[in-house]
Amino acid sequence: MELLHISRKLIVSAESLLPSNVRPIRFVLNSRVVEVRAVAPTTNVLSYLRGYELLTGTKEGCAEGDCGACTVVVGDICNGELRLNAVNACIQLLPTLDGKALFTVEALRQPDGSLHPVQEAMVACHGSQCGFCTPGFVMSFWALYLAAGARRPGESEIRASITGNLCRCTGYRPIIEAGRRMFDLKSVEFDRQALHESLRRCRSDESLHYQFGGRHFFAPRTVDDLVRLRAALPKATIVAGSTDVGLWVNKELRDIGDVIYTGEVAELKFIDDAEDVLTIGAAVSLSDASRAFTRYWPEFDELWERFASLPIRNAATLGGNIANGSPIGDSMPALLALGATLLLVSSTGSRSVGLEAFYRGYKLNAMVPNEVIESVSVMKPVANSIFRTYKVSKRFDSDISAVCAAFFVQFDGETIASCRLAFGGMAAVPMRAGSTEALLAGRKWDESVVQSAMDALAADFSPLSDMRATAAYRMAVARNLLYRFWLESRTAQPLSAHQVSVFALPNQQ
Repeated sequence: MELLHISRKLIVSAESLLPSNVRPIRFVLNSRVVEVRAVAPTTNVLSYLRGYELLTGTKEGCAEGDCGACTVVVGDICNGELRLNAVNACIQLLPTLDGKALFTVEALRQPDGSLHPVQEAMVACHGSQCGFCTPGFVMSFWALYLAAGARRPGESEIRASITGNLCRCTGYRPIIEAGRRMFDLKSVEFDRQALHESLRRCRSDESLHYQFGGRHFFAPRTVDDLVRLRAALPKATIVAGSTDVGLWVNKELRDIGDVIYTGEVAELKFIDDAEDVLTIGAAVSLSDASRAFTRYWPEFDELWERFASLPIRNAATLGGNIANGSPIGDSMPALLALGATLLLVSSTGSRSVGLEAFYRGYKLNAMVPNEVIESVSVMKPVANSIFRTYKVSKRFDSDISAVCAAFFVQFDGETIASCRLAFGGMAAVPMRAGSTEALLAGRKWDESVVQSAMDALAADFSPLSDMRATAAYRMAVARNLLYRFWLESRTAQPLSAHQVSVFALPNQQ
């Protein structure tokens, strides 16, 4: 049931809701403050760097966030903490940098002209051949170097840091060796306090309203301002991490019109783990969301590690991924299996919608034109339950799923008290297997019942064939994943009430 709570002011006139102040984009670029006044709002960071700043170390390989040749590091202050993350410059819209810091490979040159340890290690380990991808690898490793501090990352963390970088020459072995070697060389300190102060001076007290060429870019800072803008400009494009919108601009050459950016709305960046529910704001990055989820549901861990790449997860948001509604989006099956609920807000009120009722068709959802997603809530672990997620794709890292599945089963002794079985890649929308769930409810969790459930999947799904998989392959995979879940559940003990209480950790914002 949808709950309506009237809490926002009614619209008086669309024109009165638009900010009148227009100002330039202002950010720190390699330790100097720059102002941008005369580029299109949809200009991406890569094009600006190469075409306007003549910083050509950052390369264009794919222009869709897949190859990592354009990797840069963006710095921002979040809850008083300086954060430095690797992102793809090719799909980041330039105005999203307002009030932030941007570092390119040129910034790693030391004052005496020497190489940074990351670069020195790449040379020493012969990690570069043609060199086209090298700046991107260097920046991904630099982000890891900064995050590690005095700590030495393990092998898995080194490999994970470059999941968004592709190389056609080296076979990766020497690059991974360089990732280890850079921590053996003389360390170079990064002046975080100086950057923190530069960002403080750079950030304007006014929210960004940028205009050029008849197009507007708005970056509201409160939910009230966001919904007012949404009501005034219902045809404007909502942009969160721009990991999908960036492709619309680069590959489809779409005119996306005016833009409303959600990345500056602090009220959408919260993580609340009170009571029995975990609630995550729509503008929380996928990287931060994954950490919150895996605190309670460690079974998420492998799925998140294989969800796109680290630079994509650093930029993309949970709310944006849900709103995009891709049938092969990896977060939705897991959220469906955990009974996710969305809070939608508009200028006239707010309402709660279950995620399974949110998707109405391919790229169609239940939001009306003036609504935005404020948050998503999922249950925390409950006693006598088992949860698993699975992703099947052609490549292990940074690849789109052929099939993604998530299963949640709660038991009453050996009987299935309730279950939610969700799939991506099996239909036009991410969806639960309703007929199969009904067959399992109240039955004993044994092999004969699981075999019947595998057969019942044919009543729930009629998958399509495409470049990633045939319909027959998808159905076979879905059946086999359900059987695998049953096999794993035979050795996995359902969570006890005591184990569930272990997850009651202090709140983290």
